[in-house]
Amino acid sequence: MPGQEQESHPLAAILLERSFELPDEAATDAFGARFARALEACRAQCMQAAQTPQTTPFHGLHVQLLGDLGAGKTSLVRATLRALGHAGRVRSPTYTLVEPYTVETANGALQLYHFDLYRFSDPAEWADAGFREYFAGGAVCLVEWPQRAGGLLGVPDLVFSLEPGEQGEGRVLTAYAYSASGKACLERC
Repeated sequence: MPGQEQESHPLAAILLERSFELPDEAATDAFGARFARALEACRAQCMQAAQTPQTTPFHGLHVQLLGDLGAGKTSLVRATLRALGHAGRVRSPTYTLVEPYTVETANGALQLYHFDLYRFSDPAEWADAGFREYFAGGAVCLVEWPQRAGGLLGVPDLVFSLEPGEQGEGRVLTAYAYSASGKACLERC
């Protein structure tokens, strides 16, 4: 796709790759719900391994969303947040750069950050914005237009690449897992 970076990252191997046909908005919503359930299942598994909710080894999830304008990146984030229980408005962070959300789930509060780096013209803007700390606190970070930060974001746990479906109908989501936690989530989708 024009303006897209390769889905593979030179410093990491793809642990799992899967494709999903999303013929309409309902299918996108259904995938967002499956992803939300997978995310919560991974968190629950981490909490069970720790045997104490206060010492959960869940270190968050870094998800990069690729696709041209109008590909459905924000729609997918919106569907995921709704499935996690967020009832409020979900805005595109095109102008604000990041929108924070906290959702109460069966596994406790979950912090999510929805980034849109479309307006960045230089990767240095990523460093200058001070967003690195968001990725270190056990939150789920969903990043649209990650290629605008160059290599400064590092290797994600998951990449969701959205492209138009055959004959321009619907879309195809190709997911790539680069970490054990990303693979565990993708296996459950």
